[in-house]
Amino acid sequence: MRRPQAFTPPPAPPVPPPASPPRDRTRQAPTPRPSRNDPITEPIAVQAATPPVTEREHEPSAPPLYVPADAGADADTGVDADADGDADGPSSRRPALAAVAARRQLRAARRARKKYEREEVRRFTWRSRRRRRAWLAALGVVAALAAFVLVGVYSPVMALRQVQVVGAERLPADKVEAALADQLGTPLPLIDSAEVKSALAPFTIIQSFRTESRPPHTLVVRLVEREPVGVIARGSRFDLVDAAGVVIETSAKRPDGYPKLVAGDTDGAGFRAATAVVRALPDGIRGTLREVHAGTADDVTLTLSGGARVVWGSAERSDDKAAVLTALMVSHPAGSVDEYDVTSPDSPVIR
Repeated sequence: MRRPQAFTPPPAPPVPPPASPPRDRTRQAPTPRPSRNDPITEPIAVQAATPPVTEREHEPSAPPLYVPADAGADADTGVDADADGDADGPSSRRPALAAVAARRQLRAARRARKKYEREEVRRFTWRSRRRRRAWLAALGVVAALAAFVLVGVYSPVMALRQVQVVGAERLPADKVEAALADQLGTPLPLIDSAEVKSALAPFTIIQSFRTESRPPHTLVVRLVEREPVGVIARGSRFDLVDAAGVVIETSAKRPDGYPKLVAGDTDGAGFRAATAVVRALPDGIRGTLREVHAGTADDVTLTLSGGARVVWGSAERSDDKAAVLTALMVSHPAGSVDEYDVTSPDSPVIR
């Protein structure tokens, strides 16, 4: 039995390419160019007028509500999702979840609105807030200073515990401290200067004084003592006095180093002239001075320790007279001269 041979179809004849359309050999007329004087025939586009935008279009739209995916199917079919009686299924919880989400969005919007309002208020009130802070700072400083003053004045924090005496040479410092012992325990700002003056009044050697508070517990008393110029004999007593006639101290023995003043009353012109002459003398001559006589203001006479006399005259030009006397005593010592006359410092006389 012979097997059937496979049928081989004859090859398809070649398909000729499509014939191109015959080319038009005719010359076309050129397109005329538009002239400037030709009218414009192009169509003008007319834009439709848009309706005015109202404020209602810019109002924020309500937040989109959550719509379940199967709500459209239920609406199309008309079948209630809970008709099968499954009240606890997911379909029954979807409206509640949508309400919760809506409330959450509403709260977030309120918070954002409040935050924005606070920022706007701060932006427009920064000047007033800065002024308020400056006033509060100033009031705080004033209150702190007032509290510090009250604490220092009315509390024992700054109470007096030590009295320091400066400038006492002839007057013992412990006597001044004992006189001011009543002020111990008093706050430094409350120490009365009148009471201090009355406590130091018995010390006639004190010409003036000045107090200085050194917190927290020290009071410094600076003294200026009177300068003694001579001795006045009153019976069996000797009073050491200053240029104003104030008695500095009294003793039964004549103090050394001070001349005896014979010039009448301490408030007279002779006494004032005698003390002025003594204060004008240099220390070298003052140490050798024994007596000063002044009946009036124009006849002051000095007696030196060697017995020589100095005719001074009035207290005018005392500095010039003292300089001339110093020069005379160098050239003519006191033992070789009995009298120096410097009444006229321009023409001194030696006898």
